[in-house]
Amino acid sequence: MNWRIYVNKFKSLIACLSLVLISQGAFAQDTKIGVINALQALFNSDSARVMQEALDQEFGADTTRAQGLNDELTALAEKFQQDEAVMTDQEKSRMNSQAQDLQVQLQLIQERLQKVSQERNQLYLESMRGPLAAAVTDVVAEGGYDLILNVDSAPYFAPVLDITAKVTAKLNEQAKLAE
Repeated sequence: MNWRIYVNKFKSLIACLSLVLISQGAFAQDTKIGVINALQALFNSDSARVMQEALDQEFGADTTRAQGLNDELTALAEKFQQDEAVMTDQEKSRMNSQAQDLQVQLQLIQERLQKVSQERNQLYLESMRGPLAAAVTDVVAEGGYDLILNVDSAPYFAPVLDITAKVTAKLNEQAKLAE
């Protein structure tokens, strides 16, 4: 007889817990969550495109020179493969030395371009902290979001939660208003 009392109490407890879980589920359904890739939002913006175009224009000669050196290295490697069997040791040594010289020049140019690009990107990121925060705040207010997660902290999310494009659009809108 005592066990029936415990079973009834257990059933009542299960029913109460079910109601609590259902009500929490209903509350969670009302929570609006967004996910953002802040770097993507910034670097897809019009201001980032303008910065990249300025970099390309400023260092276009270096980029062209690097491509030329790369083409020379490729041609030299092809020539070496074709003629290696009939080349003297002196010719092989000369071609190897020439390839090393081209490689050093190419590496110097690439390192300089990479360094400048990293410095400019860092300056851009620092200058865009305020506008990014304002854009995210506007998107949150307009969309009624309760929680925004960084894409790196969400191992999985449905694409519909991604607000990155909205933030990029807001950044572009802010830049046009500032002009």
